[in-house]
Amino acid sequence: MTLTPELYSLTLVAAATILMWLPYTLARILTRGLMPTLANPVPSFPPDPAWAERARRAHANAIENLAVFAPLVIVAALTGISTPATVFAAKLYLGARLVHYVVYAAGVPIVRTLAFATGVAATLVFVAAILGQSG
Repeated sequence: MTLTPELYSLTLVAAATILMWLPYTLARILTRGLMPTLANPVPSFPPDPAWAERARRAHANAIENLAVFAPLVIVAALTGISTPATVFAAKLYLGARLVHYVVYAAGVPIVRTLAFATGVAATLVFVAAILGQSG
């Protein structure tokens, strides 16, 4: 199997997702200190900054969406589906998820929702491409 543009974009999405924990973890270290951050949480710990909590939620959302997007990209690759629409959708998904993370952490609500919806639409392009080839 070759590394299609869709699989390349998926690799970038996965790499970005695995790194999304860094900002909120660093904020937690600055707020609580290194050793308390490494310990089990207790109620007496100071809360994370609001942006860091939003970044944590954005990371969780990225993981949830990757669990749907990744298998579809892999199914498309395994079945030889690669069209201009799927290439564009994979790149669009990457951009949408990066925008979603940044604006979610920054607390920008409307753009966050638009970025999320864009990622869903990009995912649905893969659904349509795969189901359109079956039959």
